[in-house]
Amino acid sequence: MPRAPESRADSETAEAQRPPPVTEVIRTAMEQLALLLDQPAEAVSSCGRREDGNWHLTVEVLELPRVPDTMSLLASYDVDVDHHGHLIGYRRTRRYERGRADRR
Repeated sequence: MPRAPESRADSETAEAQRPPPVTEVIRTAMEQLALLLDQPAEAVSSCGRREDGNWHLTVEVLELPRVPDTMSLLASYDVDVDHHGHLIGYRRTRRYERGRADRR
C-alpha cells in the first residue's frame, strides 16, 4: 500500500520536533549566558549530550579584561541547556588568569 505524501504542515511539525544541531545549541547557549552575565562568552571547552536529551557545556567567559591580555580574568561556567537549545541553568566553577596553565 503506497504511503500518502507528507503534507507541508506534517513536514514543518517534524522539523520543529527535530533537535537543533550542536553548533546551534552552542551558539545559542553562549549568547544567552553572555546576555545574563553581561560579559562576553569566549569559547566552549566541553560539550556533551545527556541521556535525557539535554546538553551540558563548559563555557569560558571573559570576566575582567586587563592589559596585557594575558592577565585578564576568565571563568569557566557549567551550563545546562534543554533539548530545544534553551539555557536552563548555569554556575561558575572556576576563575583564572588567561595566561596561567592549570596545575596538575
